[in-house]
Amino acid sequence: MKITLPSLPPRNPFATAARRRRAGVHRPGTGAVRQQARRELRRDLDSLRPPSP
Repeated sequence: MKITLPSLPPRNPFATAARRRRAGVHRPGTGAVRQQARRELRRDLDSLRPPSP
């Protein structure tokens, strides 16, 4: 006796592709934000330093 299972509906190819990529929040990671903050701080400190003679 053979057992037959009902076939599943086809999967959405775009949904699986999006899940494989890093789909999610559209903002920079924590490392990028921290690096940008360090650059801004360095720029501000350099502007406060008096010019060398």
